[in-house]
Amino acid sequence: MNKRGRPRNFDRTETLRNAMMTFWQQGYDNTSMADLVSSMGINTPSIYSTFGSKEALFNEVVTLYRATEGSKIWLETMREKSAKAAIKTLLTLSAEEFTHENRPKGCLIIIGAMNQDDTNLSVHHTLQECRVESKENLITLLKRDIENGTLNSEIDCHAIATYYITLQQGMSIQARDGASKEALLSVAKYGLMTWSLLTQEKVSQ
Repeated sequence: MNKRGRPRNFDRTETLRNAMMTFWQQGYDNTSMADLVSSMGINTPSIYSTFGSKEALFNEVVTLYRATEGSKIWLETMREKSAKAAIKTLLTLSAEEFTHENRPKGCLIIIGAMNQDDTNLSVHHTLQECRVESKENLITLLKRDIENGTLNSEIDCHAIATYYITLQQGMSIQARDGASKEALLSVAKYGLMTWSLLTQEKVSQ
């Protein structure tokens, strides 16, 4: 027997994906249960019986996003053999993915819950953990290059990682405000020009 309020032919994956698109477009705080009912195609009792709460639903959405649309940037970034190449990939793919056609602009992890208050502390914490993980990924790559001798051991890995993550987060906000892929690729280009200064890398003449 179906759970109370749950319609027949209920496709959990499809409804979760629809919720992801709604949260991505509107953000957690601006998404109402009425919005979710409309986009997911199921009623409020079905949402609660299946996902537990709006907060729990959002957490599942974050997991889905990181495994699907949100995965490409970091999968490709972490495959690079040097921190410099990784950061180039990070910024270039961010420019492309944040302005992708036929889906919300920007990054759900960055813009999903911009304002923190007593009603969304858990959601904000979930997204914050994801963003911290991204920065830690860059720190790991920088330290790897120090260990193999390709980067100066005196550089500040934390500051450099923070700089590039901040740049990427700004690109997400710019994309949401309508910046084109070309505009963000220019931001990426100029951001990469600071690499030599930040890492004390010698520039060939």
